[in-house]
Amino acid sequence: MTPGAADAGRPRPGFSPTRVREMVRKELRQLFRDPRMKRMLIGPPLIQLIVFGYAVNTDIRDTRTAVLDRDRTVASRQLVDALTSSGYFKVVSYFERPDEIVNALDHGRAAISIEIPHGFAAGLTSARGTSVQVLVDGTSANSANIAQGYANLIVQRLGLDLARRAGAAVPPAGVDLRARAWFNPDLKSRAYNVPAVAGMIIMMMGLSLTSMSVVREREIGTLEQLMVSPLRPAELILGKTLPVVFITMADLALVSAVAILWFDVPMRGSFLLLFTGSLFFVFAALGLGLIISAVSNTQQEAFMSMFFFFFPILILGGFMFPVANMPEFFQWLSLLNPLRYYLEFVRGIFLKGAGLAALWPQLLALVVMGPGLLALAVTRFHKTSA
Repeated sequence: MTPGAADAGRPRPGFSPTRVREMVRKELRQLFRDPRMKRMLIGPPLIQLIVFGYAVNTDIRDTRTAVLDRDRTVASRQLVDALTSSGYFKVVSYFERPDEIVNALDHGRAAISIEIPHGFAAGLTSARGTSVQVLVDGTSANSANIAQGYANLIVQRLGLDLARRAGAAVPPAGVDLRARAWFNPDLKSRAYNVPAVAGMIIMMMGLSLTSMSVVREREIGTLEQLMVSPLRPAELILGKTLPVVFITMADLALVSAVAILWFDVPMRGSFLLLFTGSLFFVFAALGLGLIISAVSNTQQEAFMSMFFFFFPILILGGFMFPVANMPEFFQWLSLLNPLRYYLEFVRGIFLKGAGLAALWPQLLALVVMGPGLLALAVTRFHKTSA
């Protein structure tokens, strides 16, 4: 009879914090013994934060602009000055013919063009009015819509202002619309993207560390030894997950500090609420990672499975595109995604200063999903005889 078969007939010992502590110590030593692993724990989160903070930016600044001024009057020059002084547009070329503008847009030398027709200044003071043609490179639909909106607004405001100065009859406005962004006054995409990087990092670290660590044990043959040891399934899971909990929460603190101190992202909510919700989200990420490890036989298989799940989770979580803009089927499917609730949770705390009264639905979903996925992972790791 093998030692595992002999142990299988013995009564299982009760839950032991001492065994969990020793398992955690063993996991931490194994994680920090590898120099490559130590670099992965600190370097990638900071690199990802910097990349997403600077590179993933939908703000419109200094948009390359081509101008065709057929009027050549003071009013037309004031229009160009109004566009450039706003900071949204930067004139890179002045052209004489319409085909030159089309050629500039075709070859990417300009992203937007402004054509001011003959009689622009005269039309401001006449009953027939005047017009300005705006052509936008629609390759990037989001940037094109934003640039077009800014250009239209600037042209309309300047046209009304010049007409009033000239004493022309300006149609009275029925509604005086004055829009204001309540939670992100400057409409900076960085303030929206950077807090969500914390959710992406936690999910990636939780999936990779737990899935790879368990499969590594299986590859080198030590998982079977753990299976026939006095460790209970819950103790084994805790020993594997608690070190990753410490690491991911430390990464969360690091990312939050860099977001606030370096990127100047406002933190209007409670740090305690942030870390509470993050802890349950970590449980959900670890549970998914353990489930992946349970169905993987090699580290390569676990690595591929992790990325197979990671990118759909990231997209359906609303990291790149709002969930409300997705087709209805995917909106319903995203309800099974813990990242969706966490991104709403973390953005609400950072940008809105929302408290538990506003964020309890998201927190409740994380409280249910986190321990639930861990419990499902425990059922996959019941001890068997050797």
